[in-house]
Amino acid sequence: MSTSVIVTGGGGFIGSHVADALLARGHDVTVIDDLSAGSAAKVPAGATLVEIDIVDRPALQRVFDQAQPAAVYHLAAQASVTASVADPLRDCAVNVQGTLNVVDLATKLGAPVSFTSTGGALYGDDVPMPTGEDQIPAPLAPYGASKLAGEAYVKTWSLSSGVPHAVCRLGNVYGPRQSPHGEAGVVAIFSEHLHGGRAPKMFGHGAPTRDYIYVGDVVSALIAANGKQGTFNIATGVETDVATLWRVLRDEAGVEIEPELLDLRAGELKRSWLDPSRAERELGWKAAVSIDEGLRRTYAALVDEFVAAG
Repeated sequence: MSTSVIVTGGGGFIGSHVADALLARGHDVTVIDDLSAGSAAKVPAGATLVEIDIVDRPALQRVFDQAQPAAVYHLAAQASVTASVADPLRDCAVNVQGTLNVVDLATKLGAPVSFTSTGGALYGDDVPMPTGEDQIPAPLAPYGASKLAGEAYVKTWSLSSGVPHAVCRLGNVYGPRQSPHGEAGVVAIFSEHLHGGRAPKMFGHGAPTRDYIYVGDVVSALIAANGKQGTFNIATGVETDVATLWRVLRDEAGVEIEPELLDLRAGELKRSWLDPSRAERELGWKAAVSIDEGLRRTYAALVDEFVAAG
Protein backbone atom coordinates (compact mmCIF):
# COMPACT_ATOMS: atom_id res chain seq x y z
CA MET A 1 0.00 0.00 0.00
CA SER A 2 1.27 3.45 -0.92
CA THR A 3 2.65 5.60 1.89
CA SER A 4 2.60 8.74 -0.26
CA VAL A 5 0.53 11.67 1.04
CA ILE A 6 0.06 15.25 -0.08
CA VAL A 7 -0.31 18.16 2.35
CA THR A 8 -1.45 21.39 0.71
CA GLY A 9 -0.50 24.43 2.74
CA GLY A 10 2.25 22.41 4.43
CA GLY A 11 4.43 25.50 4.75
CA GLY A 12 1.86 27.10 7.01
CA PHE A 13 1.14 27.01 10.72
CA ILE A 14 -1.20 24.01 10.90
CA GLY A 15 0.00 22.30 7.71
CA SER A 16 3.61 22.09 8.89
CA HIS A 17 2.47 20.30 12.06
CA VAL A 18 0.41 17.88 9.94
CA ALA A 19 3.43 17.19 7.73
CA ASP A 20 5.55 16.55 10.85
CA ALA A 21 3.04 14.02 12.20
CA LEU A 22 2.72 12.18 8.90
CA LEU A 23 6.50 11.92 8.51
CA ALA A 24 6.68 10.51 12.03
CA ARG A 25 4.17 7.86 10.93
CA GLY A 26 6.43 6.79 8.08
CA HIS A 27 4.67 8.51 5.18
CA ASP A 28 6.34 10.00 2.11
CA VAL A 29 5.11 13.59 2.34
CA THR A 30 4.79 16.03 -0.55
CA VAL A 31 4.02 19.59 0.55
CA ILE A 32 2.26 21.92 -1.89
CA ASP A 33 2.47 25.59 -0.93
CA ASP A 34 2.75 28.85 -2.88
CA LEU A 35 4.46 30.39 0.20
CA SER A 36 2.22 33.47 0.04
CA ALA A 37 1.44 32.95 3.71
CA GLY A 38 3.58 29.94 4.58
CA SER A 39 7.35 29.59 4.76
CA ALA A 40 9.78 27.07 3.32
CA ALA A 41 11.51 27.12 6.72
CA LYS A 42 8.40 25.59 8.32
CA VAL A 43 8.32 22.63 5.94
CA PRO A 44 9.87 19.75 7.90
CA ALA A 45 13.06 18.08 6.77
CA GLY A 46 12.16 14.89 4.95
CA ALA A 47 9.15 16.37 3.15
CA THR A 48 9.30 17.39 -0.51
CA LEU A 49 8.22 20.99 -1.08
CA VAL A 50 6.61 21.94 -4.40
CA GLU A 51 6.05 25.68 -4.68
CA ILE A 52 2.85 26.14 -6.73
CA ASP A 53 -0.55 27.80 -6.45
CA ILE A 54 -3.45 25.34 -6.10
CA VAL A 55 -5.41 27.53 -8.53
CA ASP A 56 -2.92 26.44 -11.24
CA ARG A 57 -4.61 23.20 -12.34
CA PRO A 58 -1.93 21.97 -14.80
CA ALA A 59 0.87 22.43 -12.25
CA LEU A 60 -1.21 20.71 -9.57
CA GLN A 61 -1.98 17.85 -11.95
CA ARG A 62 1.74 17.23 -12.47
CA VAL A 63 2.37 16.99 -8.72
CA PHE A 64 -0.50 14.56 -8.19
CA ASP A 65 0.61 12.46 -11.16
CA GLN A 66 4.12 12.19 -9.74
CA ALA A 67 3.24 11.71 -6.05
CA GLN A 68 0.31 9.30 -6.59
CA PRO A 69 -0.94 10.03 -3.05
CA ALA A 70 -2.93 7.52 -1.02
CA ALA A 71 -4.31 10.41 1.07
CA VAL A 72 -4.55 14.19 0.84
CA TYR A 73 -4.68 16.79 3.60
CA HIS A 74 -5.99 20.02 2.13
CA LEU A 75 -5.05 23.02 4.26
CA ALA A 76 -4.00 25.55 1.60
CA ALA A 77 -6.37 28.52 1.76
CA GLN A 78 -6.87 32.23 1.75
CA ALA A 79 -7.58 32.34 5.48
CA SER A 80 -7.98 36.03 6.31
CA VAL A 81 -11.48 37.41 6.91
CA THR A 82 -10.41 41.00 6.28
CA ALA A 83 -8.47 40.04 3.13
CA SER A 84 -11.58 38.26 1.83
CA VAL A 85 -13.58 41.45 2.30
CA ALA A 86 -10.91 43.49 0.50
CA ASP A 87 -10.45 41.02 -2.39
CA PRO A 88 -13.32 38.51 -2.60
CA LEU A 89 -12.34 37.37 -6.10
CA ARG A 90 -8.94 36.11 -4.98
CA ASP A 91 -10.54 34.57 -1.91
CA CYS A 92 -12.96 32.71 -4.18
CA ALA A 93 -10.25 31.60 -6.59
CA VAL A 94 -8.14 29.98 -3.86
CA ASN A 95 -10.85 28.61 -1.58
CA VAL A 96 -13.32 27.47 -4.24
CA GLN A 97 -11.46 26.83 -7.51
CA GLY A 98 -8.34 25.69 -5.66
CA THR A 99 -10.32 23.30 -3.47
CA LEU A 100 -12.18 21.90 -6.48
CA ASN A 101 -8.84 21.29 -8.21
CA VAL A 102 -7.47 19.42 -5.19
CA VAL A 103 -10.54 17.28 -4.49
CA ASP A 104 -11.07 16.44 -8.16
CA LEU A 105 -7.49 15.25 -8.65
CA ALA A 106 -7.55 13.34 -5.35
CA THR A 107 -10.85 11.66 -6.24
CA LYS A 108 -9.53 10.53 -9.62
CA LEU A 109 -6.77 8.68 -7.72
CA GLY A 110 -9.17 7.33 -5.08
CA ALA A 111 -7.33 9.29 -2.38
CA PRO A 112 -9.48 10.45 0.55
CA VAL A 113 -9.22 14.14 1.44
CA SER A 114 -9.25 15.73 4.89
CA PHE A 115 -10.39 19.29 4.13
CA THR A 116 -9.95 22.05 6.70
CA SER A 117 -12.92 24.39 6.75
CA THR A 118 -13.97 26.99 9.29
CA GLY A 119 -16.36 26.69 12.20
CA GLY A 120 -17.12 30.16 13.47
CA ALA A 121 -16.92 32.09 10.20
CA LEU A 122 -19.30 29.61 8.61
CA TYR A 123 -22.10 29.54 11.16
CA GLY A 124 -22.49 33.27 11.79
CA ASP A 125 -23.70 34.97 14.97
CA ASP A 126 -27.37 34.09 15.41
CA VAL A 127 -27.08 30.35 16.03
CA PRO A 128 -27.60 28.00 18.98
CA MET A 129 -24.55 27.59 21.22
CA PRO A 130 -22.66 25.30 21.20
CA THR A 131 -23.23 24.98 17.47
CA GLY A 132 -23.57 21.58 15.79
CA GLU A 133 -22.74 20.63 12.21
CA ASP A 134 -26.40 20.50 11.15
CA GLN A 135 -26.86 24.23 11.73
CA ILE A 136 -27.55 26.01 8.42
CA PRO A 137 -24.48 28.17 7.65
CA ALA A 138 -24.87 31.95 7.54
CA PRO A 139 -21.37 33.36 6.91
CA LEU A 140 -20.80 37.07 7.52
CA ALA A 141 -17.78 37.47 5.24
CA PRO A 142 -16.60 36.22 1.81
CA TYR A 143 -14.12 33.93 3.58
CA GLY A 144 -16.96 31.97 5.20
CA ALA A 145 -18.88 31.89 1.91
CA SER A 146 -15.90 30.54 -0.04
CA LYS A 147 -15.19 27.87 2.56
CA LEU A 148 -18.85 26.81 2.41
CA ALA A 149 -18.63 26.51 -1.37
CA GLY A 150 -15.43 24.50 -1.04
CA GLU A 151 -17.20 22.17 1.40
CA ALA A 152 -19.97 21.62 -1.13
CA TYR A 153 -17.50 20.41 -3.76
CA VAL A 154 -15.77 18.11 -1.28
CA LYS A 155 -19.11 16.57 -0.25
CA THR A 156 -20.44 16.30 -3.81
CA TRP A 157 -17.28 14.62 -5.13
CA SER A 158 -17.37 12.21 -2.18
CA LEU A 159 -21.02 11.30 -2.63
CA SER A 160 -20.75 10.89 -6.40
CA SER A 161 -17.53 8.83 -6.33
CA GLY A 162 -17.71 6.89 -3.09
CA VAL A 163 -14.27 8.17 -2.06
CA PRO A 164 -14.65 9.09 1.64
CA HIS A 165 -13.70 12.76 1.93
CA ALA A 166 -14.00 14.53 5.28
CA VAL A 167 -14.84 18.18 6.00
CA CYS A 168 -13.24 19.36 9.24
CA ARG A 169 -14.66 22.62 10.57
CA LEU A 170 -11.96 23.97 12.83
CA GLY A 171 -12.35 26.14 15.88
CA ASN A 172 -9.80 28.90 16.47
CA VAL A 173 -6.48 27.09 16.23
CA TYR A 174 -3.44 28.26 18.17
CA GLY A 175 -0.02 26.87 18.97
CA PRO A 176 3.71 26.97 18.14
CA ARG A 177 4.67 28.35 14.68
CA GLN A 178 1.60 30.57 14.47
CA SER A 179 2.42 33.89 12.85
CA PRO A 180 1.77 37.08 14.82
CA HIS A 181 1.40 38.98 11.55
CA GLY A 182 -2.20 39.27 10.38
CA GLU A 183 -5.51 39.05 12.22
CA ALA A 184 -6.00 35.28 12.28
CA GLY A 185 -3.76 34.37 15.21
CA VAL A 186 -4.77 36.33 18.28
CA VAL A 187 -2.73 34.10 20.62
CA ALA A 188 0.42 34.72 18.58
CA ILE A 189 -0.34 38.44 18.30
CA PHE A 190 -0.88 38.81 22.04
CA SER A 191 2.24 36.73 22.77
CA GLU A 192 4.44 38.87 20.53
CA HIS A 193 3.17 42.07 22.13
CA LEU A 194 3.66 40.71 25.64
CA HIS A 195 7.17 39.53 24.83
CA GLY A 196 7.98 42.96 23.40
CA GLY A 197 6.31 44.89 26.23
CA ARG A 198 3.77 46.51 23.91
CA ALA A 199 0.00 46.92 24.27
CA PRO A 200 -2.00 45.04 21.60
CA LYS A 201 -5.33 46.05 20.09
CA MET A 202 -8.25 44.11 21.57
CA PHE A 203 -11.18 44.21 19.16
CA GLY A 204 -14.69 43.93 20.55
CA HIS A 205 -13.45 45.22 23.94
CA GLY A 206 -12.48 41.69 24.97
CA ALA A 207 -16.05 40.36 24.82
CA PRO A 208 -16.00 38.18 21.65
CA THR A 209 -15.75 34.46 22.32
CA ARG A 210 -14.15 31.63 20.38
CA ASP A 211 -13.58 27.91 20.74
CA TYR A 212 -9.78 27.85 20.94
CA ILE A 213 -8.13 24.55 20.07
CA TYR A 214 -4.48 23.57 20.34
CA VAL A 215 -2.77 22.72 17.04
CA GLY A 216 -1.68 19.25 18.21
CA ASP A 217 -5.32 18.32 18.79
CA VAL A 218 -6.21 19.53 15.28
CA VAL A 219 -3.48 17.37 13.76
CA SER A 220 -4.74 14.22 15.49
CA ALA A 221 -8.30 15.05 14.35
CA LEU A 222 -7.33 15.50 10.70
CA ILE A 223 -5.50 12.17 10.71
CA ALA A 224 -8.45 10.46 12.43
CA ALA A 225 -10.84 11.96 9.85
CA ASN A 226 -8.91 10.84 6.79
CA GLY A 227 -10.81 8.02 5.12
CA LYS A 228 -14.07 8.94 6.88
CA GLN A 229 -16.97 10.59 5.07
CA GLY A 230 -18.79 13.43 6.78
CA THR A 231 -18.60 16.89 8.30
CA PHE A 232 -17.03 17.31 11.73
CA ASN A 233 -16.54 20.19 14.15
CA ILE A 234 -12.95 20.01 15.37
CA ALA A 235 -13.04 21.99 18.60
CA THR A 236 -12.96 21.72 22.38
CA GLY A 237 -16.59 22.53 23.15
CA VAL A 238 -15.36 25.29 25.49
CA GLU A 239 -16.20 28.97 24.97
CA THR A 240 -13.48 31.46 25.94
CA ASP A 241 -13.64 35.25 25.61
CA VAL A 242 -10.71 37.29 24.35
CA ALA A 243 -10.26 39.07 27.68
CA THR A 244 -9.71 35.73 29.43
CA LEU A 245 -7.22 34.70 26.76
CA TRP A 246 -5.33 37.94 27.37
CA ARG A 247 -5.29 37.50 31.14
CA VAL A 248 -3.91 33.95 30.95
CA LEU A 249 -1.15 34.98 28.54
CA ARG A 250 -0.33 38.11 30.52
CA ASP A 251 0.02 36.04 33.70
CA GLU A 252 2.25 33.61 31.86
CA ALA A 253 4.42 36.49 30.61
CA GLY A 254 4.50 38.05 34.08
CA VAL A 255 4.00 41.63 32.87
CA GLU A 256 1.40 44.32 33.54
CA ILE A 257 0.15 45.73 30.24
CA GLU A 258 -3.33 46.93 29.36
CA PRO A 259 -4.57 46.39 25.78
CA GLU A 260 -6.10 49.08 23.56
CA LEU A 261 -9.85 48.37 23.41
CA LEU A 262 -11.51 48.80 20.00
CA ASP A 263 -14.79 47.92 18.27
CA LEU A 264 -15.13 44.73 16.21
CA ARG A 265 -14.09 44.92 12.56
CA ALA A 266 -16.35 44.20 9.58
CA GLY A 267 -17.20 40.51 9.17
CA GLU A 268 -16.00 39.45 12.62
CA LEU A 269 -18.16 37.33 14.91
CA LYS A 270 -19.31 38.21 18.41
CA ARG A 271 -19.51 34.57 19.54
CA SER A 272 -18.31 31.19 18.34
CA TRP A 273 -18.66 27.97 20.32
CA LEU A 274 -18.72 24.59 18.61
CA ASP A 275 -20.16 21.20 19.53
CA PRO A 276 -17.49 18.53 18.82
CA SER A 277 -19.54 15.53 19.95
CA ARG A 278 -19.94 14.07 16.44
CA ALA A 279 -16.15 13.89 16.02
CA GLU A 280 -15.87 12.13 19.36
CA ARG A 281 -18.65 9.71 18.43
CA GLU A 282 -17.68 8.93 14.82
CA LEU A 283 -13.92 9.51 14.75
CA GLY A 284 -13.06 8.44 18.27
CA TRP A 285 -11.36 11.81 18.70
CA LYS A 286 -11.49 14.34 21.51
CA ALA A 287 -9.38 17.42 22.24
CA ALA A 288 -6.83 16.55 24.91
CA VAL A 289 -5.17 19.90 25.68
CA SER A 290 -6.93 22.41 27.96
CA ILE A 291 -6.87 26.12 27.13
CA ASP A 292 -4.61 26.94 30.10
CA GLU A 293 -2.13 24.18 29.28
CA GLY A 294 -2.19 25.00 25.57
CA LEU A 295 -1.56 28.69 26.18
CA ARG A 296 1.35 27.90 28.49
CA ARG A 297 2.95 25.63 25.91
CA THR A 298 2.31 28.09 23.12
CA TYR A 299 3.65 31.17 24.87
CA ALA A 300 6.90 29.40 25.79
CA ALA A 301 7.35 28.05 22.25
CA LEU A 302 6.53 31.36 20.56
CA VAL A 303 8.96 33.29 22.78
CA ASP A 304 11.68 30.86 21.71
CA GLU A 305 10.71 31.52 18.09
CA PHE A 306 10.72 35.30 18.57
CA VAL A 307 14.17 35.17 20.19
CA ALA A 308 15.54 32.92 17.43
CA ALA A 309 14.18 35.29 14.77
CA GLY A 310 15.93 38.22 16.42
